[in-house]
Order: sequence, then C-alpha cells, then structure tokens
Amino acid sequence: MSKTETSKGLAVTVRIIDKVFKTGRKYATDFRKKMTIQFDRLLPKWNDRAVPVTE
Repeated sequence: MSKTETSKGLAVTVRIIDKVFKTGRKYATDFRKKMTIQFDRLLPKWNDRAVPVTE
C-alpha cells in the first residue's frame, strides 16, 4: 500500500493504526461548536473528517 501511485504520478500516503478504539467515547463539550463533520461522498459510513468552523 505504501508504494501506491496513480498513472498520473500521484503518490499515496498510507498510515495503518493498530490501536483499538472504544465505541461510545465522549467528545469535548465545545467540539460541536468548533468543528463541522464532513462525510465522504462515496463512502459516508466509513469516511468522515472534522473540519474547524470558520467564522
């Protein structure tokens, strides 16, 4: 995986996390005010990211 490259030359960075994450973890109280969750268009159930809210 770490040597994956597209036909146009785009290199891919792969990081494998061996950690087991607990379900039901709580987030910081002000997290929802400061961050917006953006879901992936192709795989929204699997891929999302937290993006800071710009005011």
